[in-house]
Amino acid sequence: MTAAYPALRLRRTRAHGWSRRLHAENVLTAADLIWPLFVTEGQGVEEPIATLPGVSRWSVDAVVARAREARDLGIACLALFPNTQRERRSDDGAEALNPDNLMCRAIRAIKEAVPDIGVLTDVALDPYTAHGHDGLVDANGYVMNDATVEVLIEQSLNQARAGADIIAPSDMMDGRVGLIRSALERDGHINVQLMAYAAKYASAFYGPFRDAVGSRGLLKGDKTTYQMDPANAEEALREVALDLAEGADSVMVKPGLPYLDIVRRVKDRFEVPVFAYQVSGEYAMIEAAVAAGAADRDAMVLETLLAFKRAGCSGVLTYHAAHAARLLAA
Repeated sequence: MTAAYPALRLRRTRAHGWSRRLHAENVLTAADLIWPLFVTEGQGVEEPIATLPGVSRWSVDAVVARAREARDLGIACLALFPNTQRERRSDDGAEALNPDNLMCRAIRAIKEAVPDIGVLTDVALDPYTAHGHDGLVDANGYVMNDATVEVLIEQSLNQARAGADIIAPSDMMDGRVGLIRSALERDGHINVQLMAYAAKYASAFYGPFRDAVGSRGLLKGDKTTYQMDPANAEEALREVALDLAEGADSVMVKPGLPYLDIVRRVKDRFEVPVFAYQVSGEYAMIEAAVAAGAADRDAMVLETLLAFKRAGCSGVLTYHAAHAARLLAA
């Protein structure tokens, strides 16, 4: 039994700042953040992305500088995404297997300069294909599952050999987690983690990301035959269960804020590390609200990130990572 008013006054513990801090149920730190960075060719290059105000593509040397910045801010991990040149894209995404591709060069440079920060790498073919899909397509434009997985295995090994700490398959092909895990074990990469994009939805929130990696305008059709239907929640739990059974060390829900119910259900059901991606459209909406004078950036950033923690996330991929880390350190 609990007391009743006036013996019980819930505002009593909210009356002072020290007490609010003492009774906080969730705490956000810089170590909860993963900073997505876009890599491009060149030297000393910074290319602002119009649809992601405040976010740029960086050449490898500039990404290394961001890695040092992240380490100094206490950010745990970087997530890398390449902006592959159009002439290096092909229907089969062969550039993904090039050991000297943009992604691999960035991994090696970061691990050499800043070995104490984690590097997460995206495994999917959309940054490398001429058609913008995450896998190989047949004559009818259908993304072929098993043929794609064979390429994803080699892409994963390519990134692990370059020094990636976390391989994150984002393609949503069936069966790929187990086959990638087996290949990593055979190749001696026993401590390379797998963070599966287990519940990745076919979302309208990805548009600015496609600008950032250069795939806007390339995509033929849509991704609804392999990414999840936003109407479905039980299916997300089945996807997570399969990826965990195949050897995923952690799982991801993507997008973030519109899918906090999925995060909570995954955490409650499986009690495993769950991550969420506060995707490009979510970031752009916050920045648009700030630009319109409708919101305070600092408050919105910290509140939305804390919402992920409250929902059960171990960490969050967010383009606001560096900004949030500075706010948390203030």
